[in-house]
Order: sequence, then structure tokens, then C-alpha cells
Amino acid sequence: MFCARKTVAIASSRVFVQPLAVVGRRGFAESKSEKPTLTIFDTTLRDGEQSPGATMNIKEKITLATQLSKLGVDVCEAGFPIASDGDFEAVKLVAQEVGSMIENRRSGKPMRICGLSRAIEKDIARCYEAVKHAPLHRIHTFLATSDIHLKNKLRISREECIKQSVHAVTFARSLVDDVEFSAEDAGRSDPAFMAELFGEVIKAGVSTINVPDTVGFVTPREYGELISYLKTNTPGGDSITWSTHCHNDLGLAVANTLEGVIGGARQVEVTINGIGERAGNASLEEVVMALYTRPQVFPVQSAVDTTQITRTSRMVTSVTGMSVQPNKAIVGANAFAHEAGIHQDGVLKHAATYEIMSPASVGLKSTLVLGKHSGKHAFQNRLEELGFDNLSPEVIKAAFKRFKDVADQKKTVTDGDIEAILESEVSCGHDHPTATVSITTPSGKTIIDASTGGGPVEAVYNAISRVVRVPIRLVQFHVEAVSEGRDAIGKVSVRVCRRAPPSGDEEALDIHDDEVTYHGTSAHVDIIRGSAEAFMNALNKMVADDEENELQRKEIEFWPGRVVINPEAQTQLAGQ
Repeated sequence: MFCARKTVAIASSRVFVQPLAVVGRRGFAESKSEKPTLTIFDTTLRDGEQSPGATMNIKEKITLATQLSKLGVDVCEAGFPIASDGDFEAVKLVAQEVGSMIENRRSGKPMRICGLSRAIEKDIARCYEAVKHAPLHRIHTFLATSDIHLKNKLRISREECIKQSVHAVTFARSLVDDVEFSAEDAGRSDPAFMAELFGEVIKAGVSTINVPDTVGFVTPREYGELISYLKTNTPGGDSITWSTHCHNDLGLAVANTLEGVIGGARQVEVTINGIGERAGNASLEEVVMALYTRPQVFPVQSAVDTTQITRTSRMVTSVTGMSVQPNKAIVGANAFAHEAGIHQDGVLKHAATYEIMSPASVGLKSTLVLGKHSGKHAFQNRLEELGFDNLSPEVIKAAFKRFKDVADQKKTVTDGDIEAILESEVSCGHDHPTATVSITTPSGKTIIDASTGGGPVEAVYNAISRVVRVPIRLVQFHVEAVSEGRDAIGKVSVRVCRRAPPSGDEEALDIHDDEVTYHGTSAHVDIIRGSAEAFMNALNKMVADDEENELQRKEIEFWPGRVVINPEAQTQLAGQ
């Protein structure tokens, strides 16, 4: 595949020692010898968002970027500013609101905010306008280098590719000090050609060169050798940072990334939970914990606070609606579960018999914490321990009330229950899980209606649809328990899309694009109420997305607000 190969010698460091990761008090790996720090470049907000159905709004991007900063991510690729006005605003606000944060950051420096751009001046200029508000910022520009892309997509020669790449880097460098260049589809490109091109962009002032396996094609040995070859044969290759970006089409993204590090890469581009295009990207949590559990194998260390990994993973799941499979490494529900009798016996005698890292090292803590006799102070303290330390008094008060409601119905309330309570964005009243709903509009008007269906959830959804009068199609409905026991909280996740109403108006039909889906989530002991909340959550996102569309406003007679489901209020309103 490559015109030249250089075998990477892996010394006798591949020995099985240190069965448990040694993690410091704040989750940072403790090492006797100081190693170079690997740059963790997280692209969850950009490449991760390209997962089908994983689109995030501005508020969600800011929330996740804040958590990524606390996690210790070095570079956050916040989006593709030229893609849309919404993406531009999201990157801009992340730069403004998150770009200066230094809380829980080992380096003492804020996270660098990055935007992606094609190798076109207008893209690069737009990207700069978005990221410039962060104290540390970067422009990431790219151009395909494989012959299949040059011939069939770009329809340019290799010489034109080099010329365009150099021009893009030169222009970006005139705007910022930190420029990254990516050779799209590097895994299927000619290594000798890439070495020539990279030498030219280094002269133009690039500081990081990314070598993406865009289609997840190469194997670990090939990728490690490719990084080593490029670093050795590119003029000026020792003066810049080499980066990996691996996709998981063959299930090799993490393995390729780690081989790239051994081959000389000092930056890895990853996503939380491995989300991304098609089969996804290399998983941040898997790469980082490999460094922590096998420090004798890898020549680098990371500044990530591993105790924030589980919380970050759950936040991404909540925002995107993409659940993590139970057997997912590090963050799956079964990652630290032992059912076999021999395994249980071994773990009880000594955890290292079957655990190569401790649950605490990735942020898993005690599950039986609070109950119905717990006070507000204890509840607030637990919120802070879980990382919810920036909540307003109003949010804490509302969450505490829901916590007490749950505690009255459960013997114990777990950390997972508390996180699920805070994930719910819709406030509700008392229990009345029927198909009668009361919806309050932003103007304060309340509408009550009822409906029937094939089941209680369908009945609730039909009733809501009758009130809001928005043509909706339910695309996905998922319920899972977030804790154990018969009284467990159920987490409901739904996806809806706009359904074209029966109409001869072609303009009306055109604006109803079934390809756009909206995600809603909620959690409750009563899954019927949770289903209603999740449905309204998704519906509100859909309406907010269309609020500037005059035709859509005419279609919506009643704008949805919050689900009330309160029998007392219904009785009072019915008598008016």
C-alpha cells in the first residue's frame, strides 16, 4: 500500500504489569517519570454531531463544551462555522462563554477552541470570526489528498492540490498563530505525495498536521507505520505536531489511534462515546484509559481528569439520544459488572483479579446515597459532587422537589436517579398518568384535551397532538431503567420529525422535511409521564427551530409549553 515502509520497533515494554491504573486524587494519572503530554483534540461537537440524528442546538453545545473543559480536553472542535448561521453562532458562543474557563484544568490554561473550514478563503475567514473570541483558538482547514478524491470529487491534479493547500494555510496563518491542516482520506493516499505536500504547508506556517483515516480503511500496523514514515520523510516533520483521526468502519479506530501514538503522533482526534460519521470515531475514553492502564507501553501521558469520564459520557447520551451499548468499554453499563461466580469470588478477594482499572478511576461512585429523609443541603452537596455546581437556586429548588417525590416512591435514590432528574427539561405537576393533558402556552393560556390510543403512551401522544396541532411523526421511542429495582426511574428517549399535512399547497409540503429529526428526553418513576415530557421536549425543539418560518407559524394554532398533567388544575379550569 505504501511506497515506503518503516517498521516501528516496540521494545520489551509490552509486558503485563501494573494491573490497576494508578490514578491520583483528581483523576490524573500519577507517573514517576514525566512524559510528554498528548494533546486530546475532541471533535464531539463537530464530527460527533454528524452522526445521524445527533444534531445539537446551541445551548446543548455550550453545556457539553463546558463539561469537556472540566474533563481536561486540550482542543475542542466546536463546529463547522461556514455550514450554517446556527453553527457559526454555536462556535462563537462556545468561544466566548467556554474559551476562558480554567476550572479543573491541570494545565492551568483554558481549552483551545477550534473551528473546521474547507481550504477556501471564505470558509477560513468565517471560521476565524467564530473562534477569535477565545483566548486560545485554532483554524483547522482540510483538503483531500487521495487520488480517488482528487479525480472524482475535486477534479484537480496533485499539483493543484498542493497549491490550494499552501494558499489555505498561508491565509489562515495570516489570521491566527495556530493552524492545523488535514489531508482528507490520508489512509488511501500516496505517502510520498503527502510527504511532499506536508513539507510545503509546513513552510507556509502550519503547526499541526492531521493524518485522517477518513473511511476507517487501514489496519493498526499500517497506520502506525504511515505516521512514522511521514514524520521521518516530510521536510520539517520534526518541527510540528502530528495528529491522528481514525474512523471505526472496521472497528479499529482506537487501535489505529494508539498505534499512531506509538508511531510518533502527539495529538489524537477523538469523540465521547466514539460517536461520529457512519460507525463513529475513536473513543476518547478508551484512548485515555489505555494510556492510564498501560503507561509502560505508551510514550505519552494525558491531562484528562478521568473521574469526569462517566459524567461526560452520560451527558452526551442525554443530549444526542444515542445510547451506549451495555458492553461498551469504560462507560458501558456492564464495563465493571461481574456475573460469573468465579469472577465474583475473585473480585471480592482482590479487585485486580478481574479489573484492570477501578470504577472510581472513571467517575463511578457509590450508588446508594440519598433517601426521603435527606435534606436540601445534603442534596445540593451531592449535586456538586456529581459536577452540577453551576445550577441556579430555582433549578436546585425544582430538582429537590422532584427528588423528594422520587424518594417517597423509592427506598433509595441513586446517583443515576439524580442525574436523570436533572436531565429532564420539562416541569410537571402531580401524578395522573392518563390520556388527559393540560398544556400551557408561553402566553399563559392553558388548553386541556384528551384522546385514546392503542396504549397509554399513544393515547398521551395523541392528546398532545390534538392540542398543539403540529403535524408530527414519532420516529423512535426508547425506554430504559437508569437504576435497579422495581421502583427504578425510567429514562424515555424519543425522536420526532415533521409530517406533511394533507394539503394541496406545494409550498406547505416542501417545508416539512422528514429528514430532520428532533430528540427529546425525560426521566420519571412513571414512564407514562416521562413519555409525555420527552415528547413535549422534542416538540418544543421542533417549534423553536421553525419559529422564524411564517408559514409554519400559521400552521401552529397553539404553541406547546410545558406538560402540566394536574387533575386539580384540570378540574378548576373545567369549571371556568
